[in-house]
Amino acid sequence: MAIDENKLNSLLGKMVTEMGAAAIGPLIIIGDKLGIYKTMEKVGSASSSQLAKAAEVNERYLREWLSAHVASGYIEYNDTNESFTLSPEQAFVFSNSDSPVLMTGAYFAISSMYHDVPTMEKAFQSGEGVSWGDHHNCLFCGTEKFFRPSYATNLVQNWLPSLDGVMEKLEKGAKVADVGCGHAASTMIMAKAFPNSEFIGFDFHQGSIDHAKTHAAESGLDNISFQLATAKDFPGDEYDLVTFFDCLHDMGDPVGACIHVKKALKPDGTCMLVEPFANDSLKDNINPVSRAFYSFSTLLCTPSSMSQEVGLALGAQAGEKRLREVAHEAGFNHFRRANETPFNLILEARP
Repeated sequence: MAIDENKLNSLLGKMVTEMGAAAIGPLIIIGDKLGIYKTMEKVGSASSSQLAKAAEVNERYLREWLSAHVASGYIEYNDTNESFTLSPEQAFVFSNSDSPVLMTGAYFAISSMYHDVPTMEKAFQSGEGVSWGDHHNCLFCGTEKFFRPSYATNLVQNWLPSLDGVMEKLEKGAKVADVGCGHAASTMIMAKAFPNSEFIGFDFHQGSIDHAKTHAAESGLDNISFQLATAKDFPGDEYDLVTFFDCLHDMGDPVGACIHVKKALKPDGTCMLVEPFANDSLKDNINPVSRAFYSFSTLLCTPSSMSQEVGLALGAQAGEKRLREVAHEAGFNHFRRANETPFNLILEARP
């Protein structure tokens, strides 16, 4: 077989770039855990020795860490005085807790995927699923850490206001179920914003529920509670709002989940689906965002669904059309795209 050297060199160049991206992942986690990014943002332009002292870490390790970041374009370097700087844009991605594009949390979740390679090898061969709770524990904190900044920036400010009549209900006093709440980033944000409303978070993973309860107790909020339950059997009725944050596609029977939600809602209630952004076909999803989501989906979302009763395996790139079909099959008559970001679709389903 003839080899096109131009194509080969192009592919090799891409792979070398990807090797660097994969190798710097652990460094990003270390920088986040040790507060190095926040130290750089606070200190400003400084030498490796000055930064090491401020961050209380070893200078030699830090110098190599800084060099890797400079080579990646993640940190600025001044060769004249050998100083390192985190630019405002870089701080927005690596250290600013209020930034909607704080990205460090994703690397905690990605680290869990490497830990789980042996498990996924077996799943690929057997076709069996892998339950969410059976993944490495880095996944759970990483998922919350990755999604929280976007939720904190968009949920109350943009997403809920885009739903028909929901804000008025929440401000007056509504009953809300947050299904698949995980570590409760979404539930906590809503409960804090709407003190007159009652919020109940449900998840089928006991560890996440335990974490959510602890977090809620520390917050002092008295309008929030958590229970272990699946999307098809969570208790209660007469809900004004039921939410799914980046989790419906993980479920084995999303149609069954939506059928249960429809029964649990008031006649004028609303179901909000927050799902990873995707177009409806692979040819329209050939882009960096979908690339990341397809990878997460292969190792996390699809195996989670396949471990459950039906195993519909929508995947993280299901797209609006497929999600609309799920909602209509469950009996929802009204379905629309209420909002979107580069990372999420915000979909509204009503009876």
